[in-house]
Amino acid sequence: MAESLINKEELEEIAILKRIIILKRKNSPMKLGILTCQKLPQLLESDQKLIPLFAAHHFDVEALIWDDSAVDWSTFDYLIFRNTWDYYEKEVAFNKWLEKIKQLGIPTFNSIATIQKNKHKFYLKELQSKGVLVLPTIFLEKNTSISLAEIIPQHWQKMVVKPAFSAGSYLTKLVDRIDFEEIETEFATHFSTKDFLIQEYRPEIKIVGETSFIFFNGKFSHAVNKKPVENDFRVQFQYGGKYSLIEPSTDLILQAEAILTHFPEILLYARVDGIIIEDQLHLMEVELLEPDLYFDLAVGSRERFVNAFLEELK
Repeated sequence: MAESLINKEELEEIAILKRIIILKRKNSPMKLGILTCQKLPQLLESDQKLIPLFAAHHFDVEALIWDDSAVDWSTFDYLIFRNTWDYYEKEVAFNKWLEKIKQLGIPTFNSIATIQKNKHKFYLKELQSKGVLVLPTIFLEKNTSISLAEIIPQHWQKMVVKPAFSAGSYLTKLVDRIDFEEIETEFATHFSTKDFLIQEYRPEIKIVGETSFIFFNGKFSHAVNKKPVENDFRVQFQYGGKYSLIEPSTDLILQAEAILTHFPEILLYARVDGIIIEDQLHLMEVELLEPDLYFDLAVGSRERFVNAFLEELK
């Protein structure tokens, strides 16, 4: 049995909240908030299409901006994280809001305990210690005085530098080994105030791309391959990344699924991102907070998502 990334007390709290959901649903229609941000007040278009699917099952559904002070959170029965894409820009406010929702006892999907763990990418260090094949990574804590030249392996010719608390390639940069001094100067303030990850850059990202495996309630739904445009290393669509639906081998699906066994609760959704090198999945991230789930690329994926939510309420 994999060691838990969430402690026993948090698991008991999750179980209690799920029992509350069951009892309340027996008596009245449930109010569901789908969480988004100020930049996308009505949700991303692909996520907007979830609303009528939930409504067809007699849920009162509303898109909610997570930091909208006008929202009376106590009126909602449960919340689903979807497009909270500015959380890393408002770190202090987001952390306080998570605590507020936790204190109110509103069940969230994924759970607050999972979100609090997943929002900081040092969870990869724990997964690595449990035997998960993580893309070679150095975990740089803030205010570390040691120089990059002293901690980067000699065989790394290029590396990707990114904050541990971030999304969408925020403050992410591809660095050549010869540019250590330049990056240390450019990121001096950031290194003093933020934890960072430094990952070995693998050229496979240009050739085979990054692969995302999407799971609902621990069951594989679909997979998407993402490749950057020429002269870039970032696969996000805002940087021109090209996405395509793929059918990975059963073995690769099982490799991605095995990573999720290190999370003790059943996750409404999970996106396992990595690079496939010689038929082995090298993990880059496990996205449990606000990942794009590529609904538009996979026919029936929205319905599978809604059904997974219904299963969680049974």
